[in-house]
Amino acid sequence: MNLKRILAIANKEFIQIRRDPRSLGLALVIPVFLLIIFGYGLSLDIDRVPTVIWNQDTTSQLTRNFLLNFKYSKYFKIIRYTDNYRDIERLIDNGTAMMALVIPKDFSHYIKAGKTAPLQLLVDGSDSNTATIAMGYVNSVVGKYNVNLLTYTLAQYGLKPSRTVEMRSRVWFNMGLNSRWFIVPGVIAMIIMIIAALLTSICIAREWERGTMEQLISTPVKPPELIIGKLIPYFTIGLFDLTVGVIMARFVFGVPFMGSYVLLFFLSALFLIGALSQGIFISAVARTQLLASQLATLTTFIPTMLLSGFIYPIFNMPPAVQAVTYFVPARYYIVIVRGLFLKGNGIDVMWDEALFLLLFAIMMFGLALKKFKKRVV
Repeated sequence: MNLKRILAIANKEFIQIRRDPRSLGLALVIPVFLLIIFGYGLSLDIDRVPTVIWNQDTTSQLTRNFLLNFKYSKYFKIIRYTDNYRDIERLIDNGTAMMALVIPKDFSHYIKAGKTAPLQLLVDGSDSNTATIAMGYVNSVVGKYNVNLLTYTLAQYGLKPSRTVEMRSRVWFNMGLNSRWFIVPGVIAMIIMIIAALLTSICIAREWERGTMEQLISTPVKPPELIIGKLIPYFTIGLFDLTVGVIMARFVFGVPFMGSYVLLFFLSALFLIGALSQGIFISAVARTQLLASQLATLTTFIPTMLLSGFIYPIFNMPPAVQAVTYFVPARYYIVIVRGLFLKGNGIDVMWDEALFLLLFAIMMFGLALKKFKKRVV
């Protein structure tokens, strides 16, 4: 490949962007698509919250009876029983668990002695809305136990049912349950996807519509050089928008950044390359700007908004919709961005998401290269 030809194509695309700053229209099928997604695929009710249990009072039947209230509740899904904080931290860090209940070893002793029994609740506060609702569910279960089950349990020991269970909650990563800390990192991912897929989806189609593709075909520019040259301007814009988004998140919205900026920009570059290549592939397939913008909206913008975990928790979606989310690249990128901002995760925690972004970038660039041919059809 020739670097001069690549830079010439990139310079041409920069000029084209300055001359044609048109906004992309939405297709008529988008409202239908939204109705299907909202009506059948998503629910605003939070249930099946992934929960870890550490019961240190394993010999007591009273404690086991208390935990049955969580086991048989539709609002909780006990994914694992553990015996240490290390497992709890790992499961909450990688997003496998949303919260953890820790039962102290003297739990039943406190109840039998007529004292207030402590209960520790650890909650992932990076999704503040879901965390608040989950804590409300736990409070409801504990309150019901205090009013009903605990009355009969204490009566067996001849004690007055005046003592209750006391829950001591501790929220991780977002102690104030500030919803901006959850939303802003997701918005950054949305911005990058819009710049990457929606804008690049029309760049090659525009060449075909205006008749300038024939001129490019007659030049010595090779397909890889043409694609890379067209990616460079939008890649630059994407990194600029990422920088602006991070600055605004930190200093305008007050979102803490606990991770590595180098890792953030490196993984964002992988996501950008994949999304840009997907836009080029769509543009090469569609050959018209209207169809390209429609396909880009259907395959990138809408899934990113609804099926990536940006707004709605994935674990609360129906199993069939959850399976679809594994093919949405933004799902993995949003996990990375929120993990870097709120949890300070390293590559050891996010290596699987990073691997998917790498494979996605390679696959989409290969598809774009294979689809684009230097010939008039």
